[in-house]
Amino acid sequence: MGVEPVPDQPAAVATTDGRRLLVVADYHAGIERGLRRDGVELASDADARRDRLAGLVEQTAPDGLVVLGDLCHSIGEPEGEEREELLALFDAIDCPTTVVRGNHDGELDTVVDESVADVTVTPSHGVRIGSVGFAHGHTWPSPDVLAADVVCVGHEHPVVRLEDEVGGTNVERAWLRGRLDPEPFEDHFDGALGIDGDLIVFPAFNDRSGGTWTNVSGQSFLSPFLPTGLAEGEAYLLDGTRLGPYNRF
Repeated sequence: MGVEPVPDQPAAVATTDGRRLLVVADYHAGIERGLRRDGVELASDADARRDRLAGLVEQTAPDGLVVLGDLCHSIGEPEGEEREELLALFDAIDCPTTVVRGNHDGELDTVVDESVADVTVTPSHGVRIGSVGFAHGHTWPSPDVLAADVVCVGHEHPVVRLEDEVGGTNVERAWLRGRLDPEPFEDHFDGALGIDGDLIVFPAFNDRSGGTWTNVSGQSFLSPFLPTGLAEGEAYLLDGTRLGPYNRF
């Protein structure tokens, strides 16, 4: 039972409520279109992104796929190549898909309505499936989600800067995991919530989406409940390497 990362991948498998669910965060379909508007020209990686996710579905054979928000990249209605990428992705995923609405998914429903795939979009406060809660992280998860044994969120795109012995640096996507600290959530909801679980912050599936540098001074988190809601948080690389406290290595 629980949530276990897929080795070397920005994805995990959650075993809950009698089901095995593949979980990813921050797919950001059509990101190249958005970058182009900012003057950054990159060839589309849409086919490779779709193949990576479809390959993970085939590899893990889940009962369903959960996307922790920001399946889309545009804030408004997905159009053009972004819309085409989403429709092609839905066609390629051979299992029911649940998307927790993120801050970039405001008009995802227009694409879902056009597709014949089995796709459900939940409210932005998240959804609880058995002992695991799922939310995007740009807003406060619901009390029901927070009462789960494990809460999975995205939005933050955590990355770490690693320095070698000669002063070179490398940037790696990372997982953050620790206990849920009840205090900020109970302050927000103005009452006791029965929180006694773990919090997992997922790396972004899209490797072009940037992220929060968790171990660089002066950086700030995007989520309203981070870092205060993450107690004794540690960072892990995609290959499983444990780095220790996320802000002190």
